Amino acid sequence: MSCVALSLESDRPIPIAEIPPDLRLQIVGAAGAGFPSPSQDWREDAIDLVELLRLDRAASFVFRVSGSSMLDAGLYDNDVVVVDRDAKPANGRIVIAIVDGGFVIRQLVIRQGVPYLEARNTGMSYPLTVADGDMGVEIWGVVRACVRNLQA
Repeated sequence: MSCVALSLESDRPIPIAEIPPDLRLQIVGAAGAGFPSPSQDWREDAIDLVELLRLDRAASFVFRVSGSSMLDAGLYDNDVVVVDRDAKPANGRIVIAIVDGGFVIRQLVIRQGVPYLEARNTGMSYPLTVADGDMGVEIWGVVRACVRNLQA
């Protein structure tokens, strides 16, 4: 399935460095994933999402996932992924690639020296793509982070 770049005015990826610098959230406190701590200190700190997700780099881009090809990798329809153009693709990494002129999100898997782009959804059948520049496939960037709206 394809990924669409987040952009207010176009369908093309835009550098994250162009996002307004005032994206900040307030931290209320730590939310325990085990037992709550009765002595938890409440404090106010600010989180800079650009800094937290390292989005202030010219090589960082944001894509919105479209489709269900990566469910088994924990990526769902409408998730937002942070992609680094300058990261080195490696075996097992989730990547954004250009296949047949469109963006796709897949896992890069190298078998016997041959790179493949594989979907991660055991409930569906997706074609296996050889990740070879000579075949018209280009690995565009490496996915570094994912953000999900749990209310959607």
